[in-house]
Amino acid sequence: MITIKNDEISIGNFRVRELSEKFGTPLYVYSEEKIKNNFIKTLKTARKYYKNFNLFYAIKACNNPHIARILINEGAGIDAASINEIKLAKLLELKGNKIMFSGNFLSDEDLKEGYESGAIINLDDISLLPRLLKYGTPNIISFRVNPGYGESNVGEWVTNAGPKAKFGLKPNHVLDAYRNAQNAGIKRFGVHMMPGSCLLDPDYFHKITNMLIKIIIPIFKELNIDIEFINLGGGLGIPYEKKDTPLDLDKTMKGISEIIISKCTQNKLKLPALYMEPARYFVGDAGILLGKVHTIKRSYSTIIGTDISMNTFARPAMYDAYHHIYIDGKESHPRQKFGICGQVCENTDYWCRNRKLPKTVGEGDLIVVSDTGAYGYGMSYEYNGRLKAAEVLITKDEAKLIRRRETFNDMLKNVELSNEMIKNLTK
Repeated sequence: MITIKNDEISIGNFRVRELSEKFGTPLYVYSEEKIKNNFIKTLKTARKYYKNFNLFYAIKACNNPHIARILINEGAGIDAASINEIKLAKLLELKGNKIMFSGNFLSDEDLKEGYESGAIINLDDISLLPRLLKYGTPNIISFRVNPGYGESNVGEWVTNAGPKAKFGLKPNHVLDAYRNAQNAGIKRFGVHMMPGSCLLDPDYFHKITNMLIKIIIPIFKELNIDIEFINLGGGLGIPYEKKDTPLDLDKTMKGISEIIISKCTQNKLKLPALYMEPARYFVGDAGILLGKVHTIKRSYSTIIGTDISMNTFARPAMYDAYHHIYIDGKESHPRQKFGICGQVCENTDYWCRNRKLPKTVGEGDLIVVSDTGAYGYGMSYEYNGRLKAAEVLITKDEAKLIRRRETFNDMLKNVELSNEMIKNLTK
């Protein structure tokens, strides 16, 4: 998505220098073409091996409706983690089985609104079922199963399965969950799993799919119910570092499909629909974060001070996550090690400690952080009076503002101001 010609960095047909001058920094920039192509490639590959395969977009990764609309137009449903994400899906004219509600530790109000929304409800624990049934009996339900094992390429913080994860039912609780749902009069069932995070090894997906199948097939046979769908979650990874080998999507989907078809056929079970709910794989490498260098500080080490702070981009500070960094106009220059920080009064905001960057970097230069389309803007927040960035969508012909930059008034929009405070605002 990023192109470099004569050291000038462009996104699509637009130079980052032009974008910064028009929209300011910090600035999230997304490529419509890249998002669309990522989705089409994934669905085409999956359906080559399993015809009844559908994709949902986990909208938490980047919740701008303009981004979600690109994917919905290509056939995606929405995986929602909260009631407000269900509302986003409905804003985009989705309903029913095109929305999967996979919240966790839900309140009664969450369960009530989730039921009334008509979305497929995916329960994270057996204890939620009786509370949900107070509001009605769903037509279809699934439970999230934790197979007891999980991996992550972004550290233990985002290992979404296994003993350290907060998600899903232990294998020995799964039978009781589905039996209770069946006894409550529910007739249609699916099953859900979250395999891990940002995984690049096809064999891992095959391993974890086998683990899930071994848990659920005996249970569905014992209860004499069909599995209407199996949702294998997300976890499809992107190569953040240059040394990473990209995920072999064809091998991944081929192996998953063969396992499901083989095990269901052997056990004389009807083939279920297969779902996945990637997010990072659709939007991660379709976004960049553009910032400006304000200061070069030569102290105990040399630090590049930018307007990209931990509140604008949380992943490096939270997870020690790696993102490749470019300096516009200087990529061919000799390099030395620098640290990079933002403007927030926390040492955690020293978010990159030793990175080889052009030694000629200086005040006013533009810094480009790659692969920020997933869990970038969506995890940002206001802190120290540092406000949220703007978002821009690049099409073939247009750089379109899809979310304006926050202002001081946005800091106060939910504050009950006294008359004196209001007067001071107008001075």
